[in-house]
Amino acid sequence: MAESSDSVSIDIDMVPLGEKEYVVKTSKGSISVFVCGDQEKPALITYPDVALNYMSCFRGLFFCPDAASLLLHNFCIYHIDAPGHEVGADVISSDAPLLSVDDLADQVAEVLDFFGLKEVLCLGVTAGAYILTLFAMKYTQRVVGLILVSPICKAPSWSEWLYIKVLLNLLYFYGMCGVLKECLLQRYFSKELRCGLHDAESDIIHVFKRLLDERQSLNVMRFLQAINERHDLTEGLKKLKCKTLIFVGESSEFHAESVYMSAKMGRKNCALVEVQACGSLVTEEHPYAMLIPIEIFLMEFGYYRKRHFTSSSSNGSNPTSPSSHSCIAPELLSPEGLGIKLKPIKTRVDIEI
Repeated sequence: MAESSDSVSIDIDMVPLGEKEYVVKTSKGSISVFVCGDQEKPALITYPDVALNYMSCFRGLFFCPDAASLLLHNFCIYHIDAPGHEVGADVISSDAPLLSVDDLADQVAEVLDFFGLKEVLCLGVTAGAYILTLFAMKYTQRVVGLILVSPICKAPSWSEWLYIKVLLNLLYFYGMCGVLKECLLQRYFSKELRCGLHDAESDIIHVFKRLLDERQSLNVMRFLQAINERHDLTEGLKKLKCKTLIFVGESSEFHAESVYMSAKMGRKNCALVEVQACGSLVTEEHPYAMLIPIEIFLMEFGYYRKRHFTSSSSNGSNPTSPSSHSCIAPELLSPEGLGIKLKPIKTRVDIEI
């Protein structure tokens, strides 16, 4: 999904077809996992933000043709939805225990065991980024790298804790009401996208309101409550050694915390990408801004884009070559370059040196 001004042109040969849903029974309850691609390839797992599932959180990114040639060419994608967030989910029984963030991280480990995966690359958004970061801390040997979008790592402040308590009450008494949807949209998107031209809602906002209507309110409550009771990961971040790439929209309400997280992880292991005129959900609002940083990040692990020549390469340059992206500094291709602060503007990447 993308705003009309950043519409995605899809090459049908590169669209991730053949998705298969698995319902994995874990010690913490059943969880839905959508698998896309060849399971003989290395694994990339995803985890979405609160009230979203993989379709509403990651389709904007994975439907970019360039992302397909990079990610689907190299990986089998395992989309893990938070319990009860998959399409058509039933309400989780009130008898089922409430899961903590540690329970959700352990559940991810059980999903890996189910598929026989020894190590994975992780991609998570905000609450999902927290769960995957916690998973990486608890199961260090199973995570080779993290791609985090508008991540959080601190325990909630008193103001955030009270705010989420209000949202929980709204969910309990009124369900996915209009006020709650506005609060969630503010969490996901920038004001520019939410208001649009002449205060008219953009198409993506209409789509997301419809998608939020499909969520089971009591299931969303469970995930939101777990996130509201999260603990501080700061000390663990200093010990986390896996390479990490962080994206955050400059209009995101989690911007300061994402920058803080990047600083705590250090320039040696973590790169920060700030996306201008964008909210928290970079994967949907400006997915093209993620492509070049992800491509360079994956080079560290020996993964490269599939050669796929289009009319854009008619000038004779190789579209898979970093040198064809004139806005990328050569220094970024070195391991030390992971510490450079990138500032993409929508689909163009500018480098501050």
